[in-house]
Amino acid sequence: MTINKRVILSFVAPLMIFISAIGLKFRDNSRKIFYLPIGFMGISIILERGINRQLNRKNILKKIKSYQKVK
Repeated sequence: MTINKRVILSFVAPLMIFISAIGLKFRDNSRKIFYLPIGFMGISIILERGINRQLNRKNILKKIKSYQKVK
């Protein structure tokens, strides 16, 4: 059984956010700042995927509607 790379990569962003939350909770005050960038990157990856998905769906819907008007 082969594992698709996309399946593995889909868990990266939530894992980044989880590591950031754990680091912010359990590290010393002087080192908490190091966990913020990984959390922000995880959040930005998830937001970017959502925005791209919406844009792709809108483009596909526009193409479908344009083909229906031609007929």
